[in-house]
Amino acid sequence: MRHSNCILLFFTSLVIFFPTISLSIDTLTATNSVTNDQTLVSSGDVFELGFFSSGSPDKWYVGIWYKNIPERTYVWVANRDNPLSNSSGVFKVADQNIVLLDQNQKPVWSSNITKGGNTTAAVLLDSGNLVLREAEDPSNYLWQSFDFPTDTLLPDMKLGWDLNTDLDRYLTSWRSSADPSSGDFSFKLDYHGFPENFLWDNKEIKYRSGPWNGVRFSGVPEMKPLDYLKFEFVTNQDEVTYSFSVTTNNLFSRLIVNPSGVLQRLTWIPDTKQWNPFWYAPKDQCDYYRECGPYGICDANASPVCKCPRGFEPKNLQAWNLRDGSDGCMRKTNLECMGDKFLHLRNVKLPETTTAFVDRNISLKDCRDLCLKNCSCTAYANADIRNGGTGCVIWVDELLDIREYPSGGQNLFVRLAASDLGDSGRRNALIIAITVGIGILLLGGVAFFIWKRKRLQRKRKPGQKGLHERSQDFLLNEVVISSKREYSGEKSDELELPLFDFDSLAKATDNFSEENKLGQGGFGCVYKGGLVEGQEIAVKRLSKNSGQGVEEFKNEVRLIARLQHRNLVRLLGCCIDMDEKMLIYEYMENKSLDSVLFNKERSSLLTWKRRFNIICGIARGLLYLHYDSRFRIIHRDLKASNILLDGEMNPKISDFGMARIFGNDQNEANTKRVVGTYGYMSPEYAMDGLFSTKSDVFSFGVLVLEIVSGKKNRGFYHSNSELNLLGHAWRLWKEGKGLELIDPVVGSSYADQEVMRCIQVGLLCVQESAEDRPTMHTVVLMLSSETATMPQPKTPGFCLGRSAVETDSSSSKQEDQTFTVNQVTVTMLDAR
Repeated sequence: MRHSNCILLFFTSLVIFFPTISLSIDTLTATNSVTNDQTLVSSGDVFELGFFSSGSPDKWYVGIWYKNIPERTYVWVANRDNPLSNSSGVFKVADQNIVLLDQNQKPVWSSNITKGGNTTAAVLLDSGNLVLREAEDPSNYLWQSFDFPTDTLLPDMKLGWDLNTDLDRYLTSWRSSADPSSGDFSFKLDYHGFPENFLWDNKEIKYRSGPWNGVRFSGVPEMKPLDYLKFEFVTNQDEVTYSFSVTTNNLFSRLIVNPSGVLQRLTWIPDTKQWNPFWYAPKDQCDYYRECGPYGICDANASPVCKCPRGFEPKNLQAWNLRDGSDGCMRKTNLECMGDKFLHLRNVKLPETTTAFVDRNISLKDCRDLCLKNCSCTAYANADIRNGGTGCVIWVDELLDIREYPSGGQNLFVRLAASDLGDSGRRNALIIAITVGIGILLLGGVAFFIWKRKRLQRKRKPGQKGLHERSQDFLLNEVVISSKREYSGEKSDELELPLFDFDSLAKATDNFSEENKLGQGGFGCVYKGGLVEGQEIAVKRLSKNSGQGVEEFKNEVRLIARLQHRNLVRLLGCCIDMDEKMLIYEYMENKSLDSVLFNKERSSLLTWKRRFNIICGIARGLLYLHYDSRFRIIHRDLKASNILLDGEMNPKISDFGMARIFGNDQNEANTKRVVGTYGYMSPEYAMDGLFSTKSDVFSFGVLVLEIVSGKKNRGFYHSNSELNLLGHAWRLWKEGKGLELIDPVVGSSYADQEVMRCIQVGLLCVQESAEDRPTMHTVVLMLSSETATMPQPKTPGFCLGRSAVETDSSSSKQEDQTFTVNQVTVTMLDAR
């Protein structure tokens, strides 16, 4: 009796202290099952299958995750769109199928096959594949989870088509990090024409990989075989599939589509104990589908990013000059068919190939001849770039979504009328003669101009200049000429920034009327305007008495004209007329983030989904500035009023007057002129003038906490303490009450884990030591992946003590400012 009691006590203890028990088997038969308190484990202890709840207690799923990775990472979900209402489900083999039954024994999900044999068994393999097979023939899979992916592609798992069964294997994102149901984004392989992959946002294409060229996808130049990572693309009469394999033990790699619509390859390295970002897309403006329209070429290292190839011109010149290249390019000269030539483009992503013709057995010369014989042919290229190139791809439609790379693309031959290539010797001689003649005339004109100018200077009093001459000197010497200088060792192209005349802007803004005024800052006022063509614009007019003057204006023109990203505001042009200096931007319907977030009447427009999208958008824009743009840019004044919102509440970073360029090997700089806004400045910048990417990260962290809470960091004081918003958030976090920080107007329509992840990211970004703060690469990964491992935050900077200045003081005010940094009082003179 005593022995029986001991056994009972032992099993009772197991239930209490180990509520989920891993079965010592990897196989399910008709005689066993998995319930909520059990899991199935692969034979090598790599993967585990069981029940889980994510974000909601009344939604339960059966999924597969890595067994020995501390941060649970799901790779497959059986009933993602049909959850159980509670944990009382059963996962088993019945009627020769794998089934999931609810508490009433009704089927919720099934493998749903009809060809099963007499005896079947389900096995969880070390690859993460759950297979159903006959007991008599274990190698014959009747069904496998690899054929029905969720958001993850694992090694040796195929993406693409089984042409015999018409089975399409593709990835679909989770709805959110806490909701595994099917989201808006999917990654699919199109096998038509010359097969390639597409990232879809519902029914719209967001990104295209380019076709497989024997080595890599044409649009992924970073894709190189490594010792531990191999890629394979198969195309034949039976299948068109892409897969990858890992050759090193204890190294895990996966390709996912995250809920934000970003395609990511993540690699788990045991030494770091975290998922490391290996590659992601889309990463810049040129990764977005058809950014430059038909025949347009996108180059992320150029400004503007869109250009027309030789023999083509913008189809919509007005939109093109305003940096909207979506209408693409058109031919200058119609094709003549048999007399046409070919323009050789190098290092490009091949145009969209779903309607292209492919012959893998002919040479490039035969491909050219074949294209010439077909008057509808618009371009040709090699199908395989290995061994000098083999095979043939021919396009007969418009060339769409071309991108140019510094290296790593491939050759494309675009059909042109012979006259556009200028083959004729007589034509070349004529061009040379004309050029020489023009050169002589220009030299004579310059000599006359210099003589005339010296003559005028002799007549003018010393130091005197005309207003028109002063404005022209400013434009030529300070803006355009500076665009030709070298930044960070890289020679810049001349700016192609449209110049607006004062009268047209005055007319567009109703003579800068109060009714059209959008806002005002230290620089002056911003007005809404409308061009004659109907485009809405925002005009930033520099005040003559502004503390932010010529230097900030020039800085903004130099920098933002070269920056191209969906989360950066687009500069359309500038105006310099006598003493007037204006910048013309795209119009943002919802104005600045602070005008919505901190406005009681409008803050309810910011649902949690919108707030999260704004946080992620700002992070992607900042990542572009720090790492992916042609220059490394430190913004130095990131705050809610400098985040603009378009009609769909998408965020765009603005106001680059305070920004600075860093060299590729430069990590930190020092300034005696501290600029920025109190409440957003990092401690090392405010106190010692040290700024770096980490000072921008600090400002971003403040923004995150403001977006979550709906409260300003500066001007917020907890009723029972001296804490500002950072200190208040830090205290709630330490007490395990982080969710109390969320803005009440959000209501209950949010995922707890997503909110807590944002708060944790915000606190990591505002840590007092710059070395402890994450980079924006890591921030984007942490925000976009529900499985990313995040460290615990340390004490924030600026979290203790009340500022001695009660008003919201910006550095644009030239007066003494006193504020506290962790109980250390600092006075800044002329703090700009």
